[in-house]
Amino acid sequence: MKPNYRRCVSCRRVGPKQEFWRLVRLAGGTTVCLDQGQGRSAYLCPRADCLRLAQRKNRLGRALKASLPETLWETLWQRLGETSQDPPPPPTAEEDDR
Repeated sequence: MKPNYRRCVSCRRVGPKQEFWRLVRLAGGTTVCLDQGQGRSAYLCPRADCLRLAQRKNRLGRALKASLPETLWETLWQRLGETSQDPPPPPTAEEDDR
């Protein structure tokens, strides 16, 4: 089955939709939420430069035709911090001997 491709509203990169965060303006309102719901959607790369540019130029707000609350931006930055943390380094030979 062919993967579904989406485009980042910030950097315009195209990729499988699993690689992006999905923001949705719910149908019939101005409420914007993450990853769920039906309505107008926009996709964003989970990278700091894309998030910074999208926030500075209001690219998500324009794509969704709604204003994004500050709490949503804070949530996106927190999520970026969680996903960008490097995994712990593998144990060294000294730690294996213990």
